[in-house]
Amino acid sequence: MSTDLAVVGTSIPRRGLLEKVQGAARYTADLKRPGMLYGRVLRSPHAHARLVDIDTTAARQMPGVHAVLTYRDVPQVPIDADLLPLADTVRFVGDEVAVVAAESEHLAEDALRLMRVEYEVLPAVFDAEDALRPEAPIIHHGGNLVGGRALVLERGSVAQGFTDAERVFEGTFRTQIHAPVGMETRAALAEWQGDALTVWKTSRAVHATDRQTLAHVLGVPLAQVRVICTTMGGGFGNKDESRLAVLVALLARQAGRPVHLEYSRTEEFIAGRNRQSSLTHLRLGVRQDGTPTAVAMRSIMNAGAHVASGMNVTRRTGQGALYLYTCPNARYEGLTVYTNRPAGGSFRGLGAPLGHFALEVLIDQAAQALGIDPLDYRLQHHVTAAGQPGQRTTPVGQLLPDEPVEGGLAFSSNALRECIIAGAERIGWRQRHHPHAAATGSVRRGMGMALGVYKGGTGRDAEAEVRITPAGRVRVAIGNVDVGQGSTTLLAQMAAEALEVPVHLVDMVLADTATTPPAHLTAGSSTTITSGAAVKLAAEDAKRHLLERAATLLHTPAVRLEAGQVVAVAQPQQRVDLAAVVAGLPGDIVGTAQVTSGSTTHLVNAFAAHFAEVEVDMPSGRIRVLRYVAVHDSGRIVHPVMAENQVSGGVLQFLAIALREELYLDPRSGVTLNPSLLEHKCTSIVDFPPIDVLFAGPPDPCGPYGAKGLGEPPVVPVLAVIANAVANATGVWLHEVPFTPKRVLAAIQAQGRAKA
Repeated sequence: MSTDLAVVGTSIPRRGLLEKVQGAARYTADLKRPGMLYGRVLRSPHAHARLVDIDTTAARQMPGVHAVLTYRDVPQVPIDADLLPLADTVRFVGDEVAVVAAESEHLAEDALRLMRVEYEVLPAVFDAEDALRPEAPIIHHGGNLVGGRALVLERGSVAQGFTDAERVFEGTFRTQIHAPVGMETRAALAEWQGDALTVWKTSRAVHATDRQTLAHVLGVPLAQVRVICTTMGGGFGNKDESRLAVLVALLARQAGRPVHLEYSRTEEFIAGRNRQSSLTHLRLGVRQDGTPTAVAMRSIMNAGAHVASGMNVTRRTGQGALYLYTCPNARYEGLTVYTNRPAGGSFRGLGAPLGHFALEVLIDQAAQALGIDPLDYRLQHHVTAAGQPGQRTTPVGQLLPDEPVEGGLAFSSNALRECIIAGAERIGWRQRHHPHAAATGSVRRGMGMALGVYKGGTGRDAEAEVRITPAGRVRVAIGNVDVGQGSTTLLAQMAAEALEVPVHLVDMVLADTATTPPAHLTAGSSTTITSGAAVKLAAEDAKRHLLERAATLLHTPAVRLEAGQVVAVAQPQQRVDLAAVVAGLPGDIVGTAQVTSGSTTHLVNAFAAHFAEVEVDMPSGRIRVLRYVAVHDSGRIVHPVMAENQVSGGVLQFLAIALREELYLDPRSGVTLNPSLLEHKCTSIVDFPPIDVLFAGPPDPCGPYGAKGLGEPPVVPVLAVIANAVANATGVWLHEVPFTPKRVLAAIQAQGRAKA
């Protein structure tokens, strides 16, 4: 492609940004339909109870109320493995008991107050370790250990590895419940036209989850269900995994009118899906020079009342321990546990930040005990492009996992060393990093670092359709949702690059099951590499048809594209624009593609190295972040400005989690104590310094235009890098997130008692 039209690798204006800034973007909450009713949810005041009786007579008779649903009125078809549309047992404070639809939200709320519910209160359990005890109350049939057993992954023999070790380090680490706090709360609008259903919803999976789930639960043919996501107000992996769409569709069917239901901010905190709390024990065996001989991690994940994506969260927690450092023997055991807490679910990075927190803090502790600079330790022992020692176990010719366990496999690209060196140079590690706990005084400064490994975004299926229209425009249809990461812009860039046309000629159609081909879940940092590959191939297919048609029109055997026109190679003065090529055809020129991203020969992962300098006020325990450097290997960067924003935004989001944000539950009742923006104490961009973002590494040969995953890797090292910087400043190792002043002071005091 001529350099004047190259768009991949440039920061073109972001699609949809102006509409959002001007308030013209249409979110689900903004939508209105003729005759629309408003839904509200009756929620349980108990953490665990059986519904003995629900009297809805008064609510049903109330003027303006058009639909009331309890578990008796809905199909008992699972939405998920452990989730019915409504059930006769409630499992957390805030669980859905009933729903109503009325002429206004106020009438709907009045109707809820008229319902009379008799509960048989059951014993509840909130702590995951307690839930695993034999005498614990059973939350779901089959027991509180999800799946009935732990997830166990192992390479080599950790028993032999610890036998070979000359030093063994271990520690226990905790993280608490964290809420994503997207500015947009969950919302859905459902409308029936005869037997056909249309649902508008805050969603990241209009095809892969919502449409299929609605058809299955409602008993409607898939072809009669349409799901649309107009604009997403911040996804963070967290806009699905609930009953919302099914309940709104059932209300609309009973009422015979469209029904809209939007969560309040309180409901979002309580009944939205938050990151599970975790308890992780980690052991690290090394030789005297620091060479790892064994890594063993055991994590207990508190999934809450429903598992949703909890098993994936558990799996992702162990990836760093299994693969970030070269080691022949690694083992991860993950337990996903039901409790009577609000249900956990997807949240940016899943369990990776939790597992990396434990791993990277213990690596620092080991390096300090061995007298090795943490930077030098990581430079010497991080996983290299060769991958891990051992043998391939995935059958030859089969796609390799992007969360690998086995050895004997090289990475498609691995610039982790380059990331470490670039970050250390930018923050001035060699010049300014001081020995552990060398700082003195009431205010102490320290510097820390941490690494990260994450899925490259492969292993999903995607389809795309690219049309060149008689108007001379390019229409790209793909079923993904732009969850705020800017995929609408990135995919337009890739289509323009492949077709060699100006990007302003490209129109994007996303997230509508009626107008786009099936698509994967917008998750796992997979959109750029998977959907991007589909768009690139579909655009190349359309280009092939376009050139064939143009050669016929120009009566020449060879043509090429130039600035959005087709030019005869032998006689460049002969040229036609796209509209002229398509004119006279019975329809558009169409290119299609179906792909499964990944590699059968190489592992595709993204890497990161983060550095931070902090200041700790010893009398108060307050931590202030002074500098932060984040260096990422995500292959070729398609849109530099948006990539920088992805990294800085992810870091800022998780600095808030590292230092402040936590959902508090009453340990006796299970009531969420801070379900509001006033009480949750969210941080903002003014609380932290600018994030210095760098990119290192070559284009990846497995990704479209050399790209790898970027959406989630920025959040992975953040918790650990702050803990390590605090330890460097104070000599105190923090093993529980968030690092609130209270916890910092407690750790300082505990260290003082230990020394005494």
